[in-house]
Amino acid sequence: MVNRVRMAVVGGQRGGAFGNVLASMADAIELVAVCDLNPLVLAHWQSKYPGIATFDSYEKLLDSPMVDAVFLATPMLIHARQAIQALRAGKHVLSEVIAAHTIEDGWELIETVEQTGLTYMLAENYIFTRENMMVQQLAHAGEFGEITYAECGYIHDCRSIFHHDDGRLTWRGEYIRDYNGAPYPTHSLGPVVKWLGLGEEGGDDFEELVSLSSNSRASVDYFCERFGVEHPGAQAGFWQQGDTSSTLIRTKRGVLISLRVDLQSSRPHNMVHYGLQGTKGAYMGPRFDGESPVIWLENESAEDKGEAEWKSLWACAPKWEHPHWQQWSDEAMAAGHGGGDLFVMKEFVAAVQGHRKPVVDVYDAVMWSSVFPLSMKSVAAGGAPVRFVDYRQNRLKTSIK
Repeated sequence: MVNRVRMAVVGGQRGGAFGNVLASMADAIELVAVCDLNPLVLAHWQSKYPGIATFDSYEKLLDSPMVDAVFLATPMLIHARQAIQALRAGKHVLSEVIAAHTIEDGWELIETVEQTGLTYMLAENYIFTRENMMVQQLAHAGEFGEITYAECGYIHDCRSIFHHDDGRLTWRGEYIRDYNGAPYPTHSLGPVVKWLGLGEEGGDDFEELVSLSSNSRASVDYFCERFGVEHPGAQAGFWQQGDTSSTLIRTKRGVLISLRVDLQSSRPHNMVHYGLQGTKGAYMGPRFDGESPVIWLENESAEDKGEAEWKSLWACAPKWEHPHWQQWSDEAMAAGHGGGDLFVMKEFVAAVQGHRKPVVDVYDAVMWSSVFPLSMKSVAAGGAPVRFVDYRQNRLKTSIK
């Protein structure tokens, strides 16, 4: 039997959302430790998982010989530094999104993985939802023909988590205050990248982007209503990030990808804002809870009379359901993020135990995450085109020990 991966959760409050998934995989994962600065969070973990070791120092956790791998569920702007620290300490890394927020951190993260030979995976769970994996099956089988366009978006009003109860900004609030680009791109781009096969050997990849941001209005209104006109967040010009950022990405083979990120506008959450257009078919994700994703395929419409019509994606399930969902659908639906959390953990453990490249490796992670710093550069230049960095240049030289 392959030894279980001894895992530590870093960032106990956010990491708590994955506690049930980790516990359900006790045959493959041994949950040995949690690290957090808040003693109340640590106490909660100890009450729920008796015997778990607790750390209030990341450095002390990394010194522990009981830990094989860390799951980073910490603020975004420290993901890269913490991942690099862990790899240099001999730990495998599963990191929440995004992987890095600067181009330089991306290079250092790649170099560290190459030097250590350890497993690094980005915990991008949206690529594993049922509908996204089914569309991937269809796309890879050529059912859409040649894909020419994709659209995606993360549209989620997060203003309530920009602040503490007393009005002080959380790290998320500081993020929106200080940066202006496409601040949270990978949930949207991850599935599209997998549909298009970007970054695969001999395949297509990102070429350049242009990005623009709207005015910043929604958070000003929110903070004014919540904390009064004297709060800094209620002042015009306080928030750098526009309410909506719109980024167009062109791939090396000429596929166009439209990405929208909106963390502030007042509206219901839509975690499945996707679309795909090919020469022989098209896909549209649902717009709201309860609406079905729809698909149209030319080769299944030969007998259509009159105009072409959409049909529910779920009608394709008997033929195109992904094997993961055929095998683990009940367990997946008990997990978070549309089932994605379960498959993230399964893939990471399989990669560590099998000494193989994970489905979202360090090159993918850094490439997708680089949309944020590159989009900031484009926004600052009035929407000027910005070319992607060739992070994959040494990929063939890397082996996992």
